[in-house]
Amino acid sequence: MPLAVYVIGLAIFAQGTSELMLAGLLPEVARDLDVTIPHAGLLISAFAVGMLVGAPVLAVLTLRWRRRAALLAFLGVFAASHVVGAVTDSYAVLLGTRVVGAFVYAGFWAVGSVAAVSHVTPDRRGRAMSVVAGGLTVATIVGLPAGTAIGQHLGWRAAFWAVAIMSALAMAAVAATIRDSAAETGTDLRAEVRTMANPRLWLAYATTALVTAALLVTFSYLAPFLADTTGLASGLVPVVLALYGLGSLAGITVGGRTADAHPFRTLYVGAAGLVLASVTLATTADQPVTTVVAVTLLGAFGFAVNPALQARVFAEAGGAPTLAAATNISAFNIGITAGPWLGGVALDAGAGYPVLAWLGAALGVVALGVVTVSVRRVEAPTP
Repeated sequence: MPLAVYVIGLAIFAQGTSELMLAGLLPEVARDLDVTIPHAGLLISAFAVGMLVGAPVLAVLTLRWRRRAALLAFLGVFAASHVVGAVTDSYAVLLGTRVVGAFVYAGFWAVGSVAAVSHVTPDRRGRAMSVVAGGLTVATIVGLPAGTAIGQHLGWRAAFWAVAIMSALAMAAVAATIRDSAAETGTDLRAEVRTMANPRLWLAYATTALVTAALLVTFSYLAPFLADTTGLASGLVPVVLALYGLGSLAGITVGGRTADAHPFRTLYVGAAGLVLASVTLATTADQPVTTVVAVTLLGAFGFAVNPALQARVFAEAGGAPTLAAATNISAFNIGITAGPWLGGVALDAGAGYPVLAWLGAALGVVALGVVTVSVRRVEAPTP
């Protein structure tokens, strides 16, 4: 795998750490800026909104830019937003920096994905995307606890400075490794828009959103699930979450090796495994050993489909992949937003935590149905 692909994954790790670490820093931020915890929590929502909008917008605005220039610009703005966030005493300014940072982070995902696959042959796209997305998985395992620890011991501002420094280092690595041929500047917006008329692309986006929501509807509430329903001691919850992270890393690694040759089989196995893990969680939520195994498998199967989801979009987009890839990033964020929202609605209605796993299983079954329709559309003879 070319070094440039790993560099893009490294940059995703740096930015993904910021995406995740704020969940562990909310008490410190709220105390320092004299706001409530719910108000501090809006900083997470602001990031999600920026991600949702940023990918397609920046993909179009920078379509004729050289990819290396676009990636460097995104990283530069991201680093600057964290410097401003680290020195401000204003909650409103910090909220704005989260939107701006997420906006360019989404743009980096969109352009970085295209840049990564441009460095490999078509039969290695899935593996390349597993490396890129693996940066976020490693951020879950390493960046989240490290950022939280830095914030708790040195203050939340120090965590923001750490992300800014990592982003600056990622800029240097991108400048040194990303190939930037002149041919990349000839992309036609009309061709990109015409590509979006492909109905198989929208089936791929639906699969992305459904699988992501199926995973997040349970994962978003996993800590209270484990403490309140399974009865695990609070000290063991981080251990189980770490096992989830390790399962995610294993899943995305295996999925990256199978997605190119067998994309639909990877989607079938991953989505079916996600359903099975969710059903296991729902039916054995009070049994610690079974629950821990199910949580690990939830991460493994939930992330195993990621490279195949990305590879399907590139296969359908052909020679105009930038807007198509960007829209898939938005589809991921729709799932990231919808899953926790759906779980919150269920909990507010008085449902127990096992119901969330049943919701995840139901969403996974719907995703399997969409994959089946996609297979039939691909195999259907061209009129």
